[in-house]
Amino acid sequence: MSRFNGEKFESRRFNGEMSFSKQRTVRFYDERQRLTVPTTQVSRPGIPTSIKPLNHKGQPDNFPWHKRIFDPTSDFVLRWNRVFLFCCISALFIDPLYFYVPAINYDDENGTACVKSDTQLSVALTCLRTLCDLLYVINIIIKFRTAYVDPSSTMRVFGGGELIRDSKKISLRYLKSDLAIDVVAALPLPQIVMWLIIPAIKYSMSEHNNNIVALMVLLQYIPRLYLIFPLSSEIVKATGVVAKTAWLGATYNFVLYLIASHVLGSLWYLLTVDRQTTCWKEKCTQTQSIQPSCNIKYLDCSFSRDEGYENWINSTQVFQNCNVSNTNSTFNFGMFIPALNYESPAKGFIVKYLYSFWWGLQNLSCYSQTLTVSTYIGETLYAIILAVVGLVLFALLIGNVQTYMLSVTMRVEEWRLKQRDTEEWMKHRQLPQELQDRVRRFVQYKWLATRGVDEESVLETLPADLRRDIKRHLCLDLVCRVPLFAQMDEQLLNAICERLVSSLCTEGTYVVREGDPVTEMLFVIRGKLESSTTNGGRTGFFNSTILKPGDFCGEELLGWALVSKCTINLPSSTHTVKALVEVEAFTLSAEDLKFVANQFRRLHSKKLQHSFRFYSHHWRTWATYFIQMAWRRYKRRKMAKDLSTRESSSFNSVRSEEEEEEEENAGPSWGKQNFQNIGFKIVALKMKDSELCKLQKPEEPDFSVDGFE
Repeated sequence: MSRFNGEKFESRRFNGEMSFSKQRTVRFYDERQRLTVPTTQVSRPGIPTSIKPLNHKGQPDNFPWHKRIFDPTSDFVLRWNRVFLFCCISALFIDPLYFYVPAINYDDENGTACVKSDTQLSVALTCLRTLCDLLYVINIIIKFRTAYVDPSSTMRVFGGGELIRDSKKISLRYLKSDLAIDVVAALPLPQIVMWLIIPAIKYSMSEHNNNIVALMVLLQYIPRLYLIFPLSSEIVKATGVVAKTAWLGATYNFVLYLIASHVLGSLWYLLTVDRQTTCWKEKCTQTQSIQPSCNIKYLDCSFSRDEGYENWINSTQVFQNCNVSNTNSTFNFGMFIPALNYESPAKGFIVKYLYSFWWGLQNLSCYSQTLTVSTYIGETLYAIILAVVGLVLFALLIGNVQTYMLSVTMRVEEWRLKQRDTEEWMKHRQLPQELQDRVRRFVQYKWLATRGVDEESVLETLPADLRRDIKRHLCLDLVCRVPLFAQMDEQLLNAICERLVSSLCTEGTYVVREGDPVTEMLFVIRGKLESSTTNGGRTGFFNSTILKPGDFCGEELLGWALVSKCTINLPSSTHTVKALVEVEAFTLSAEDLKFVANQFRRLHSKKLQHSFRFYSHHWRTWATYFIQMAWRRYKRRKMAKDLSTRESSSFNSVRSEEEEEEEENAGPSWGKQNFQNIGFKIVALKMKDSELCKLQKPEEPDFSVDGFE
């Protein structure tokens, strides 16, 4: 699509540079170039500008990298979206690990316990999460430099709109849409709370610190989870699918389900620790009137070195009353009993993580049917959420994984159904066993060669230029092996390659029989064929040759197609072509060959006629037969000449004696009989030579064109 643009410019010549004079000029812009020109390159009336060549991203090669605008459909943006999607999934896995920072230290000798924080785990999580936060920041920067399609533009291209590359418009649009969510997701809130805010608080307990960090993680987890959906939508919009393969897609959905189990198990562990400390505080408050020395701060392990800590441990009954194995305890731990029985909060990170993950996966899969909850409102709400989320996620997992798995086995299932229908049809029609075996071999070989994919239907959906390039890649080398076609120019070679159709033959299949009309030329890709002739059914005559990859058959069509006024009737085959093994080939129909031949006849006739005769199996067979017959005629003539010479010499030497004996005996002499026998042999040789049935000469195609030799 072109556009007319007339501008008036002033002409000046300075330091070898030339601009246009005051005149009306005409410029034609390609629509794609107009879309990819940056806004800084747009010329204004009266201001001369130099148009620099643009690269594949629509920007000059020397354009500063920090000012470049990325195309949303480019490979770089697509690759980054996939990397950032992996980063988002990793962040969703890392954040719930903060719930494992609080731990309980059980002292079995004294029967006491206290709450502490896992410092090593905190440091490791801080490093990992900081790395993820940096990737979130990089994503924000890339979004500020990524163009977008204007949905309100009047120019529509394949359902899209005009591509906006103005950095100001991009920034303004991003500020109004997704910037707030991206910034909230990228803020290092847990690190700030853990290493800056909590140490600045004068009085704090471990459980309060852990609850604050967990609250920050939960608040930030929602926007981070939300970012996955528009990111997946962008990948699907660009490529059609999130995952390139079916197995990878099924794994992607299964990983999301495992992350949900991981989050619920981690939250269950945090609630277990919180439930245990709640019991301790409740019992301590109840005994405050009886035991004034009960101080809640001693539940934190950091106060274990205080002077009154030992007295408090020896006098308090809080730990005995909150022991989950104590049957006299009035506190109901509900669904947290299994973790407290095994003292999971006191174990190492790997042990408590795997145990909590197993608990989350088990209850998410069975919709929390095995849980026994207490009347505590938070515990009941958590169980309700667990049941609802488990039902929804499990249904989504089964549906998505089933979709991806069906896409893997769909071809196999279609082939199995087609094979079953074929078997039922053959039994219904009562085909002989030999024909049934041939049908089964063909169906099996077609599956091995194509895997159930209809190549022609796939190619038909592609544009003509791309289809031509694919056919050229597949067929060009094979077609160029045919010397007759090797003389064609590139345009005609493309025309032939575009019209070739894939064909399969099983062992024992007859491609064409002698005397049948030839409907197509066949170019062998893989396998072997036998081409034989009996010279129209002549008794005792048989000639055969083997066609290997790169050879072709059905050349009778060339002579038919090169005739300036060919008839509708197709030529008859002079050979029988049979597949010796499984054969894969390309075929060119008679009509397509006729179309190509009409263009091809403009080549020099002498060169083409020589190639046609020299490389044709028919002409080679006829030439071999012609040479063989000429040699036999020569041998017979030589033999007849020798016999004639011998007869003449013998007749002259005994002629006088024969005349005397004829007069006396009045009967034929032995010389006369010998001469007659030799004469009979000569006549018999001539008759035998004349009675030989000659092989029919192949039809001479008309290579000449008016005005060409």
